[in-house]
Amino acid sequence: MKRKDNRNVAKRFLHSYLSSLISITLVLVLAGIGGLVAVNASGMRDYFKENLKLSVIFDSNMSEERAKALTEVIAAKPFVKEVDFISKERGTEEMKTLLGDDFLDVFDLNPVPISADVQLLSAYVHPDSLRLVEAEILLNAGIREVVWEESLIEIVNNNLEKIGLILLIFISLLLFISFFLINNTVRLNVFSKRFTIYTMKLVGAKRAFIRKPFLSNGVMQGLISGILAVGILSGILFFIRRDFVQLYELLDPVLILYLFTGVVLTGIVLCLISTWIVLNKVLSLPVDDLYY
Repeated sequence: MKRKDNRNVAKRFLHSYLSSLISITLVLVLAGIGGLVAVNASGMRDYFKENLKLSVIFDSNMSEERAKALTEVIAAKPFVKEVDFISKERGTEEMKTLLGDDFLDVFDLNPVPISADVQLLSAYVHPDSLRLVEAEILLNAGIREVVWEESLIEIVNNNLEKIGLILLIFISLLLFISFFLINNTVRLNVFSKRFTIYTMKLVGAKRAFIRKPFLSNGVMQGLISGILAVGILSGILFFIRRDFVQLYELLDPVLILYLFTGVVLTGIVLCLISTWIVLNKVLSLPVDDLYY
């Protein structure tokens, strides 16, 4: 009978421990996902900005050799990330794809100019900076005009700023909620042992002696939960790499490594702090309050 009771107690303890472990792990996964977005937000913002292009249109009487040489001059500018030279033949084929094979029938001469698509570094993708970039490119003889969609760039910049603010608020709320969820989980786990703690007080155990196993258990619980959360986050990254290659390439491996370390440390610190707070509260409770 006694052995059966011991098994029941062990099962209840194991169930309580696993429930706490799973709860903390899931909270850390949610916080980790938010952190993953936050630490890579800069790279994602740069990706969208740097995919906006300027079209540099060369004079109609310019030779392709001269246009290519001028394209190399533009590519050497400090604000340029990449330049794609578009010959008259290539431009004509692209126009045929858009307008149909017979679009040239209404013209006596091929109107498609030699051009180049210019991708700028993200720091320069702003209306004020773009006007300066446009003026500098136009200083080169042989360039007819520089075409860029000011309204589109303003919309992208404004939306990216709004998204950044929303993400900041979301991550802050998520971390705030995560702390209280983990604190609540630890509180229930420690409070369920309040009679054991009270018994230890009755036999003369000092507070430091009582705290030690609980704090050690909190550290271990946070460590295991953090490692499990990192494993789940790694699985999410694996699926992103497999199914969304372009999105995965935006992620910074070094920042991800820091994030994973932060998730584990967050689990340990939050469990340790929560255990300390709850222990102090339980140790200070009058005996009558232990029953509520």
